[in-house]
Amino acid sequence: MSKMAYLWRERWRKFRAHTPEQRNLIGRAAWHKCLALAGLRLLGFRRCQRLIERFSLSAQGGESSSACSAADRVLKIIRAAQSVERNLPIAPNCLERSLALWWMLRREGFPAELHIGARQSTQGFEAHAWVEADGQVLNDSSDIHRHYARFDAPIAASEASSL
Repeated sequence: MSKMAYLWRERWRKFRAHTPEQRNLIGRAAWHKCLALAGLRLLGFRRCQRLIERFSLSAQGGESSSACSAADRVLKIIRAAQSVERNLPIAPNCLERSLALWWMLRREGFPAELHIGARQSTQGFEAHAWVEADGQVLNDSSDIHRHYARFDAPIAASEASSL
């Protein structure tokens, strides 16, 4: 068996070892990630963002009402998204990762904001994207604000009351 075939078999074995709920989340994370990648490349950021905002069903809400279980659910979504990123044949950039996570959280009814920041470095102008909820950075280091000047307002917010 070739090394590549062995790696894919091991990935499949690890995927099958997850609970059905985890496999469902991973599958949905992969779906959102692939659509975000395609949407950004085919439509551009603004049109892709508007489509996500328009067709997201954030009014459905999370599965449970307690704050602890909501936090656990968000953590499971983040882990599923990270699992997909590690196993994709192409490496998504920060905007693709953040847009897909923001979209998935929005679909689950969790308030989250998509942020973009910028900085000037020795290599030139750099931009970075990340997702926040309640002032907490979800998919990057918590001190990202020290490295990038965040634009004043979130690029995209996901509030269940907005739909």
